[in-house]
Amino acid sequence: MAFCRTNARRRRSHTRDRPDAVPPEPPTPPEDESSRQRWSAFAVCLAAGFLTLLDVSIVNVALPSIDRALSADPAQVQWIVAGYTLAFGLVLVPAGRLGDLFGRRRMFLIGVTLFALTSAFCGAAQSAEMLALARVLQGVAAGTLNPQVIALIQELFRGPERARAFGMFGATVGISTAIGPLLGGALIALFGAEEGWRAVFWVNVPVGAVVLILAWRLLPRLQPTGRKVGIDVAGLVLLGITVLAFMLPFVESSEGGGAAGAPWWLLAVSAIAGTAFLWWERRYEKAGGHPVITRDLLRTPSYTRGATVGMLYFAGFTGIFLLATLYLQSGLGLAPWQAGLVLTPFALAGAVSSWWSGRWVARAGRRLVIAGAALMITGVVIADVLVSVVDGPAAAWWLAGVLVISGFGNGIVISPNQALTLADVPVHRAGVAGGALQTGQRVGTSVGVAASASMFFATLATTGDYGHAMSVGLRVVLGVLLLALIVAVVDQRARGKAAGA
Repeated sequence: MAFCRTNARRRRSHTRDRPDAVPPEPPTPPEDESSRQRWSAFAVCLAAGFLTLLDVSIVNVALPSIDRALSADPAQVQWIVAGYTLAFGLVLVPAGRLGDLFGRRRMFLIGVTLFALTSAFCGAAQSAEMLALARVLQGVAAGTLNPQVIALIQELFRGPERARAFGMFGATVGISTAIGPLLGGALIALFGAEEGWRAVFWVNVPVGAVVLILAWRLLPRLQPTGRKVGIDVAGLVLLGITVLAFMLPFVESSEGGGAAGAPWWLLAVSAIAGTAFLWWERRYEKAGGHPVITRDLLRTPSYTRGATVGMLYFAGFTGIFLLATLYLQSGLGLAPWQAGLVLTPFALAGAVSSWWSGRWVARAGRRLVIAGAALMITGVVIADVLVSVVDGPAAAWWLAGVLVISGFGNGIVISPNQALTLADVPVHRAGVAGGALQTGQRVGTSVGVAASASMFFATLATTGDYGHAMSVGLRVVLGVLLLALIVAVVDQRARGKAAGA
């Protein structure tokens, strides 16, 4: 017995000495009922996340068919893609806040319903303008749904279980990214180029209906926190202007409008609105109100540093997909489905490592994120060398193999970083914290993709060499990923110093 007590004390001491690990929390509250019910509810969350994230990648394959069927001009095609991205990023924080106030289950059901309806609207669109409008509304629906998924994971699980849940969610992201282009191509091949693009949207309707029924039955009916708290309307409006004005120039620049034609003056509007938002939030909170983002959240070091890692990392790695697509299709002449196959190993390797990372993060903590970022950087460096020395179709298959390294690293960055970033956030703030985290990732994506794309096209215009253009774009990606790695190392050291104090 004495030996057992000694071992128990050692284990507790070992946990306290590991500041980078996910901190222990109390057992899951009794109101969550049984473990089986919680995991069933979580499966519904995964299905909803899969549905919204699949739509990001599946539509890209359908764009040529949409262009021909609706006679869309380049600006309209741009808004069919960008409208979803902008609306998605715009509503994440407001939707997360509404979930905190009025209940995640209620907002989840609203989000799924809206997503199914707007998908039907997209599939029924008779003009490019109508489809662009429908895509904006679909982005609002997806942005309403996603923060509830993150918040429900926070609500349903604690400690190591939560880390495993985030790992499974990361695996779902990887799988949806991998099969999106393949499923889109299959639907277009099955229903034809003229009508197949409609099936890409309509497939969401029956799936959404099933998810809605399961969510109604399985999601916990927990009492929402702060139901009587007022909504900070002014704060939400100012934050929305800040995010929209910042993202729009970068999205237009990367989606085909070109850097010269993008409305860069909106960055000044974003800066002014952002300053006004911070001033208003501070004033509103001092007056006794409940702001959109509290000072306590911004003063949580694990959250702010983790959110910075996430924003920088997304600014880096998301450019790989655009660069690879341009290089494989325009440079090497591969068909869209062939390019999708080259990128599939990246997504599948990420799905596998995300699944495993849920078990590793409780023991390795921030060091797991650092290792993943290092693997991602290693893969990008090898890819840079590869496209410089290998030409022709062989380059595509070598690239597919190299991207497995980066994909595996990607899986042990995103999910663990999410778990570590939200570990110290109170459950009643989980919606807005998750929404803000995802908004930062969307902002990072828009900036990173625009930067890498602009360097790609500038190099291509000068040299006419797709391999060299790809290489220059990858160096932009590499530079941003190194910044993310540095912040992760700083966070690791800060956690160590805090533990030793």
